[in-house]
Amino acid sequence: MPTITTDDGTTPARRDSPYSGLPNKLARAANHIDYAYRDTSPTPSGGVPLAFITAMDLGQVDLLGFSIGSFVAQQIALTRPAIVRRLVLASAAPQGAAGMHGWAPEVIGAIGEPETSPQQYLEVFFSPSSSSRQVGQEVLGRIYARTQDRDAVTTWATREAQYDAVCTWGIPNHALLQRLSCLKMPVFVANGDSDPMILPHYSYLLTGLIPQARVKIYPDSAHGFLFQHHADFAADVEAFLSDPR
Repeated sequence: MPTITTDDGTTPARRDSPYSGLPNKLARAANHIDYAYRDTSPTPSGGVPLAFITAMDLGQVDLLGFSIGSFVAQQIALTRPAIVRRLVLASAAPQGAAGMHGWAPEVIGAIGEPETSPQQYLEVFFSPSSSSRQVGQEVLGRIYARTQDRDAVTTWATREAQYDAVCTWGIPNHALLQRLSCLKMPVFVANGDSDPMILPHYSYLLTGLIPQARVKIYPDSAHGFLFQHHADFAADVEAFLSDPR
């Protein structure tokens, strides 16, 4: 069963993610395809990755969405539920949830500018604790270890368009929350307990809205919890995907 990962493709941890540890572990556990999502439309849409899945003739897949990629994964599961066997939503929130209209000022200050630094990345993707920041430094070392054949840096125009999509997704609309009740496949929802970009209480909200959802919050971690806890997260995803229930 192929496992498709959708992410936003805008951060170093994802552009050169083989060096963050997680994709390698997922690839060992499943037929894993990493789809770096770089759509510049103002609304998160599953159309492009859905067309990719169709063109590849993959049939039914397991789908893992991270950050804005989790919005895309929700759209795919809602638009064509028959192709999604199991769904993993990491650092996710439902469309229309209150308080999701834009990032907090400290997040905008750290990564919402044309030029960002490794230190600013650490402030959003890892918790303030010394242990989390130490792991973050190790992740940065792996990200920048490759000096040749690196992915092209995402343009500022693309990053602006994706933030527009985040804000569009977060426009308060209580009625949109009810869409998720129609998802019948098993869903694993996960986040870090200190994520400043997509707050962990949205993970609990998702779990309450989706009939067959379960949730896990990883300790002492932020938006990059799946890089910090890559071994545990990969093991949890593997266990979820292989669960016979």
